[in-house]
Amino acid sequence: MQCDYFDAGRCRSCTLMGTPYAAQLDAKRDRAAEALGDAAPGLRWLDPAPSPPSHYRNKAKLVVGGRMGAPTLGILDERGRGVDLRRCGLYEPGLSATFDTLHRFVGDLGLEPYDVPGRRGELKYLIITSSPAGEHLLRFVLRTPRHLAELRTALPALLAELPSLHVVTANLHPEHKAVLEGDTELPLTTQTLLPVRAGDVTLLLGPRSFFQTNTVVAGALYRQARDWVDDADSGVVWDLYCGVGGFALHSAAPGRTVVGVETSTDAVDAARAAAARRVDAAGPASAGTVTFVVGDATTTTPSPAPDLVVVNPPRRGIGPELAAWLAASTASTVLYSSCNVTSLARDLAAMPSLRAVEGRVFDMFPQTPHTEVMVRLERR
Repeated sequence: MQCDYFDAGRCRSCTLMGTPYAAQLDAKRDRAAEALGDAAPGLRWLDPAPSPPSHYRNKAKLVVGGRMGAPTLGILDERGRGVDLRRCGLYEPGLSATFDTLHRFVGDLGLEPYDVPGRRGELKYLIITSSPAGEHLLRFVLRTPRHLAELRTALPALLAELPSLHVVTANLHPEHKAVLEGDTELPLTTQTLLPVRAGDVTLLLGPRSFFQTNTVVAGALYRQARDWVDDADSGVVWDLYCGVGGFALHSAAPGRTVVGVETSTDAVDAARAAAARRVDAAGPASAGTVTFVVGDATTTTPSPAPDLVVVNPPRRGIGPELAAWLAASTASTVLYSSCNVTSLARDLAAMPSLRAVEGRVFDMFPQTPHTEVMVRLERR
């Protein structure tokens, strides 16, 4: 991947830039195998699931810098000044195609970029998500509601210029701290969910929904999990930390009961809507039984008891409480998808009654050391 920003020293986020892609994949598998060596001796590694080396990101989290009328969209440098990265080669082409129009819109509307060192200004981020169908979800992250009326007035012109924008919201983030968003989300369009085809299922993403940044590799991850679920011939599947339902909906099959558990009410509502669309398309007999409940994955125990459990926790892992529960549970198989091999190794060691038998690296983030690993565990 060629990147002028990297060559010029303006952005160094892609720390593996210049390393041949095949070598990147081999190194990620080797690093995962080394990290899990003690906790999962004898683990059989499948070939890594590759990504396009560039133009793979379906989501842009663009820091708005610069000044009123002349914004930058990209990142901040070490002094808190905006660095414009609208030509970054990581983004899907349909996503980066929106950047110039949004840049012009922000400048023409006179939205003042938030000045981090000075702690003043209004517009902090633009967050844009793209679907394979070429549709987009856009969030304006603002410090206060000061410019909401102007934003609503100007929005029809933006929608006319960018008809791919199907969902637009304003997020209010009044605090000066290193988090991406605030607690208040205000819809600016009637449509509030973006359909995204990932693997063999159409998911529905809301403004706050977590979804893998690489749609191609997310599809490979979901399909691998479905294959392992089918191989286990499991009658009851739990999907813990289910988000908008990617693993759960791929696991659904006639005669199988799937239950997803997630703390986010918005995510559960979106997962339920996607499940209902699936039933409408396939019919009840072909869709299987899929339900979603709001709850803490570490403590919620829905019914019936599982034959197989899928866990896809945040970077901190599942922790000792859930690990102990899984180790003592009725589940004969556990599928653990992790974005942090350190916490994964710790959690595997805490489940001695389960043996890791197969693993695979899913390269969500080419040009960086980050990766996703999924492991299949069987009861000893």
